[in-house]
Amino acid sequence: MITRRNFIKKGLLSLGLLSAGAAGSLPFVRRFTANAEAADATTGFIEAVSNEPLISLFVLSDLHITINESSMSDKLHLALQDITNWETKIDAIVLGGDLTDFGRLSDYLLLKKILNQYELPQIYGNMGNHDYYDVWLTAKGEFSTETVPNGKTDAMSRARFQNFLAYGAYGNKPYIDAWINGVHLIMVSQEAYVEERPEVGEGAWYSDEQLNWLRNIMKSHEDGKPSLVFIHQPLPALGTDGRTHQMIRANEFTDILKPYKNVFVISGHTHRSFESEDHYNWKTPFHWFNNASVGRTRSTLPGQTSSLAQGMYIEVYPHQVVIKGREFSNRTWIDNASWTVPLLK
Repeated sequence: MITRRNFIKKGLLSLGLLSAGAAGSLPFVRRFTANAEAADATTGFIEAVSNEPLISLFVLSDLHITINESSMSDKLHLALQDITNWETKIDAIVLGGDLTDFGRLSDYLLLKKILNQYELPQIYGNMGNHDYYDVWLTAKGEFSTETVPNGKTDAMSRARFQNFLAYGAYGNKPYIDAWINGVHLIMVSQEAYVEERPEVGEGAWYSDEQLNWLRNIMKSHEDGKPSLVFIHQPLPALGTDGRTHQMIRANEFTDILKPYKNVFVISGHTHRSFESEDHYNWKTPFHWFNNASVGRTRSTLPGQTSSLAQGMYIEVYPHQVVIKGREFSNRTWIDNASWTVPLLK
């Protein structure tokens, strides 16, 4: 029987190779800056009209909460303590996939218990591959690849996620959208895993229904209003569809977003540290940023265990979007993760 440790090690190895290949193909990514002097009619940028953001939010990806290990819970507490002590208003928190390590009811109950200890803004989220991992567990809670799905279904995992975030009022789907002060938040979710679609592996599968839903709600952005689209697995190389550990139907997803200005896509999954790698991907027709992980950000030293707990802070202004990486363990900004992106007219 393949143990969970060997299974995860194999998965992380393939993920690491994918990430290394993607990073190696990217040049040093320029930082966008915008100010009142630069934002004029000749640049095509919106002029600065306010120093107050329309919304401010945190994106907490890859929490990996589990009843079997306390370190992820400890790191989430660090993040929530930092957020609840914030000096300015936070309008929302988005949980960017892999909320849990196995997607069990016990994991969600633990996550709910942690969140309930804090006064928090509205919480949204999308599903990651780990939120489907209950299919790997036997009735005794042992990790077994030979007996998968162990009497479980992907539908059960989706139902637990949807119940946790009370998505029933939104059509009982794992994907929803919300408008906050004129800014559109769009949570796109992986809809199937190996029980329903063995061929997708750890990749993110989106149905025709979800992609048509995305296509329809994006029509409200013909005037250039900013949109934040949250996914879990990263995109593959531009012009290709993805495979395991990537977005499967990436070409169609890209084609849906391509016609619109001021689209920001936020992914997770890779656990890459903000300290050692650049997380802005500028080759896509939209702005794509990869978040780090609260529960399992990788160490900057190969083979070392990481105590890092990182997330993303976003401010959307009428004329620009500011994105910063945050280290929650010591409540500091990460110098290598700071971007200011002017909005196009």
